Amino acid sequence: PVIATHTLVALAAAAAGMDNVVNLVIDNHPQWFVVAPTALNLVQGPRNYYGFLKKFEEGDYLREGGSLIKLAGHWIPKHLVDNIPRDCDARMKRAKAREPRRVLVPVGGAGAQKKFITELTERVAPLCKSGTVKLVLNAGDHADLRASLLETLAALGFAAGGDLKVIGDHAGVVALQRSQDFAPVTLLAFSDYFAAVAATDLLVPVVDVLACKPSELAFYPVPKLMIRRVGDHEAFSASRANELGDGTEEARTVADAGRYLDLFVAGAEPL
Repeated sequence: PVIATHTLVALAAAAAGMDNVVNLVIDNHPQWFVVAPTALNLVQGPRNYYGFLKKFEEGDYLREGGSLIKLAGHWIPKHLVDNIPRDCDARMKRAKAREPRRVLVPVGGAGAQKKFITELTERVAPLCKSGTVKLVLNAGDHADLRASLLETLAALGFAAGGDLKVIGDHAGVVALQRSQDFAPVTLLAFSDYFAAVAATDLLVPVVDVLACKPSELAFYPVPKLMIRRVGDHEAFSASRANELGDGTEEARTVADAGRYLDLFVAGAEPL
């Protein structure tokens, strides 16, 4: 089969006459443009499943036996799934030992979260200074965001080589994952897209909290602080994480996000 991780790939395969196409449907909100005719469309949650069943039935689109839409599960990198028991056990041990909470913040929305992430960094800075949080900021491949965050961190009193570690390549992220030697603040900033995306996948297993907008990361098996969405459809991905118990409700303001972080620091129970 052709397994498509984006609708455009599934549509191209169908247009080329391929009749064994599997489309991994994104998000948790049923919209026509994320499914592909003639493909087997696999969805990640019951809201999407029943929503699409209703849409398909209304549009006389459903195949015999409903074979065009199936509820499958979450799309997760294999190494994260394979090591769920080990990684969760390590998180619980760190939490009970009151080790600094490791919080990974990937900047999504093509850099659209700049203002929110900057203000969140300012809110978390005292926790980093006190040794209760180890903050990891993934600025991706956005050069302007890198410069802005460095300026913000400098104003907050963080200095590279001291309480600020700056990593700019894939090898550096691999080394950090293996050593788990997190500085009070670690800034990840890259010149290429692959390293930027891979960094989050590499570090999720060794952090305690993933603080992110409700993108596809909302489905990852890690405690999640769901921060403000960029697109309205993302609200339903936050709801999915919340109903499963591994993600907060969407924190629409920096103040709300800060309160959740305070809870994570105060006790082991939320983690």
